[in-house]
Amino acid sequence: MKNNKIKIAVFPVAGMGTRFLPATKANPKEMLPIVDKPLIQYATEEAVDAGIEILIFITGRNKVSIPNHFDKAYEIETELERRNKKAELDLVQNIVPGNVKCIYIRQNQALGLGHAVLCAKPAVGNNPFAVVLADDMILSKKRGCLKQMVDRYNELGSSILAVEKVQKENLHKYGIIDGSKNSSSDWELSNIVEKPDNNDAPSDMGVVGRYILKPSIFDILETTSKGAGDEIQLTDAIASQIKQEKVYAYEFEGKRFDCGNKFGFMKATIEYGLNHEEISLELKEYIKNIKID
Repeated sequence: MKNNKIKIAVFPVAGMGTRFLPATKANPKEMLPIVDKPLIQYATEEAVDAGIEILIFITGRNKVSIPNHFDKAYEIETELERRNKKAELDLVQNIVPGNVKCIYIRQNQALGLGHAVLCAKPAVGNNPFAVVLADDMILSKKRGCLKQMVDRYNELGSSILAVEKVQKENLHKYGIIDGSKNSSSDWELSNIVEKPDNNDAPSDMGVVGRYILKPSIFDILETTSKGAGDEIQLTDAIASQIKQEKVYAYEFEGKRFDCGNKFGFMKATIEYGLNHEEISLELKEYIKNIKID
């Protein structure tokens, strides 16, 4: 059944998280906490706030803690209920709203982001869908990044990629867009290049971990050859999609943290802590009084 509204989000969570070893030896990177919630929960909350009703997790081996996190925890719930700890019980019971469905699909080979997205095809069907990378945390004042993109998709009806301005020395780390700007926040794309040399990049706008994709991407992914890193790159498939239909880039409102590296993870921890109602005042005071040698 085809649904033109964005109700499905895909979360590729099969990566090994080697940058965070030994912390990720037995625990998935997506379960590392920022203050009091794991990365993946921030991602799913952003999706649910955008109207998503089906969460599809593309998992790998040693990722059992992710489905466990979103499952019922009868022992904990029973104990919290016995102790009359209602606030904590609500936190555990409301990780995912009752109307939201979770689906888990195993990615048996580590063949890249494009392959991970392709693994979702049987569950997505012929529907447009979102892709959310939990590594990229985006702190927004009003609407979450994905909600901004869903609202824009409802106006454009085409695939949309989240982008932000990238410093020249970092262009080689991103998929970089080429196209014409048609509003204060939109580009109609003519091409996208995965990890170009800094001096050869077509622009300074890089793709980050939020996508809304038309289902036509699946047929393209099935014939996409391995690219950068000897992996099936989603960027390469999108470059082919651009030749067949309109694809847009959207410069979102919000501050992004790359939690795929340690410094980005620490910055996110500090900023989210400063915005956390329980600890923000104490943290601000603590930071003011830190003496840096």
